[in-house]
Amino acid sequence: MNRTFLGVDGGQSSTTALIGDESGRVLGFGRGGPCNHVAASEGRAKFLNAIGGCIRQAAGQAGIVGADFEAACLGFSGGPADKEGLVRELLYARTLLVTDDALVGLVGACGGEPGVVTIAGTGSIAYGRNGEGRTARAGGWGYIFGDEGGAFDIVRQALRAALRFEEGWGPRTTLRSVLLEAVGVASSNELMHRFYTEDWPRSRVATLSKLVDRAADEGDSCARQIMHTAAQQLAALAGAVRTQLFRAGEPARVSYIGGVFRSERLLGLFRNLVEQADPRNRVGPPEFGPAAGALLEAYRIAGLHPWLSNLPEFEK
Repeated sequence: MNRTFLGVDGGQSSTTALIGDESGRVLGFGRGGPCNHVAASEGRAKFLNAIGGCIRQAAGQAGIVGADFEAACLGFSGGPADKEGLVRELLYARTLLVTDDALVGLVGACGGEPGVVTIAGTGSIAYGRNGEGRTARAGGWGYIFGDEGGAFDIVRQALRAALRFEEGWGPRTTLRSVLLEAVGVASSNELMHRFYTEDWPRSRVATLSKLVDRAADEGDSCARQIMHTAAQQLAALAGAVRTQLFRAGEPARVSYIGGVFRSERLLGLFRNLVEQADPRNRVGPPEFGPAAGALLEAYRIAGLHPWLSNLPEFEK
């Protein structure tokens, strides 16, 4: 029987599984819901259903029976501490790595090569690995103490600007009217309290960051400053990881993933800041998605280094 390999990206919004053969050809994939809240009520069952369902979908496409792999790598939002035991209930792998989503994001973005990735979705973190296999991170402290430059933080800064304007101690900004209209409330104070409710979890608040970006494009000075500061913070995270792993003047690949980088304004600023910090930095878009990164890492821990082929479009 041909050996098969498994890569899984398990995040706050979705889960993706890829199964590949020894040549790096993807044989099947599966997609499902979030799987990160293991400790929450019914979290264990949701985790097993999400991961198990994705693997079964991928195995069905691949034409294989069971969940027996030569190597498997699964990267999870929130880290691996409470998940490895559950993973072992679902599958067998001769070599198994249960890790966090930052590693698989890095491997996918850099195509398995050494480098640094800055991840900016709802939150933010930078992660890297050099040619010696040493890793480092910066940020990723969560929404209370960190996540600078992430989508939730961008909206938080916009709400602060709206509150200051409404109370008369901040500059005029269109962000107030933009956010009030989007949420359907009459005041910034009401908006703030709405964001404390279960109807507006951080992931939903974060979706409003695109309105801040649009306001910046339309000339709002507060929105422009918020987006510029976010780019500076994300570039600083990348620079901190680069300093830990690569010598000054040593070429380093720097990539980026996450919804925040859909902003052309922020991405352009980020790219310029990273390249100005060290001319040997090579800033570029991600090579692959995080599930492909997990599959590449599964190959790596098995001692193989194939080039991936037949990837689904969403992982390219």
